[in-house]
Amino acid sequence: MSAPSPPMFTPQAREVALSLGLVMGRTNLEVFADTLLMLAKQNRAVIAVTSDSRGSGKLGPFGQSLPEQIVEVGIAEQNLVGVAAGLASAGKIVFAVSPACFLSARSLEQVKNDICYSDMPVKLVAISSGVSYGALGSTHHSLHDVAALRAINNIDIVVPADNFEAQQAITLAAEHKRPIYLRFGKAAMYSLPSPATQGDRAGESAFAIGKARVLRDGHDLCFIANGETVIHALLAAEHLKQRSISARVISMHTIKPLDTAAILTAANDCRAIITVEEHMIHGGLGEACASLLLQAGLSPKFAIVGFPDEYTVTGAQADIFRHYGISMEGLGAVAAELLAR
Repeated sequence: MSAPSPPMFTPQAREVALSLGLVMGRTNLEVFADTLLMLAKQNRAVIAVTSDSRGSGKLGPFGQSLPEQIVEVGIAEQNLVGVAAGLASAGKIVFAVSPACFLSARSLEQVKNDICYSDMPVKLVAISSGVSYGALGSTHHSLHDVAALRAINNIDIVVPADNFEAQQAITLAAEHKRPIYLRFGKAAMYSLPSPATQGDRAGESAFAIGKARVLRDGHDLCFIANGETVIHALLAAEHLKQRSISARVISMHTIKPLDTAAILTAANDCRAIITVEEHMIHGGLGEACASLLLQAGLSPKFAIVGFPDEYTVTGAQADIFRHYGISMEGLGAVAAELLAR
């Protein structure tokens, strides 16, 4: 029996979450599976295609309820993409479900040619993304996927941060007319503040592909994060109040197309910007923001928090996050140092 995974949040971080009234939700993968099942029951054209990932993708109930709407190709991710493209060409609404590390590497050529070049509106669902596989190590981590797919024409990239964003992303993806890549981790997620609690920026908190959600306002610095890193940025922003630092938090769930207006506004309003991502620091959210700001002639203090160009340390996701500073405490330290420059 393997040792239990360490908690993702320190006791102090959990206290801050409690003070904000945040409630621990489910894993985004569970929300994905439940939402997909609901959509498939409403529309027989909705098809799930899996590569021996029915269990890890939480699609067991889907297969039991709708056996004629699920296709299992086995451990064959290239075939998965090709089959998904073929079904989409016949008018099906296809969700191709596979671990992110394989979907974005082993089958990258098929994604580029069969889906993007052929303009097939397949929904690529990348499960167990980032360092979700923990101690399985670098072979199973997907810290390259956003960088690879950003360089391919005609595909949108969405990285939901909590259960609400996950449910909305899947629902909208079913109607999306372009190829789309949806990235999910394995951890249970706190529910982020709802639009009703966001004051003057409530309208910016509704979910739409390509539109960032402003979760918290601030003027000293801005955290721009996505996926399972957003909650750590939000907790860090609250914790920084003790140092009289006002921090904005943006959930940049869509990396492509990027919400350029939200980034440019943050750069004009705040003295510093910190991007946070469960991805290599090369080619992901941070460099997308940096490129935009440089080309716009803006130069706030800037830092990218992610994974450096090295094989990651071995451990559970929580261990790896803390080692690389993706935590309330780690992000708070980066923020204080950046503002002090």
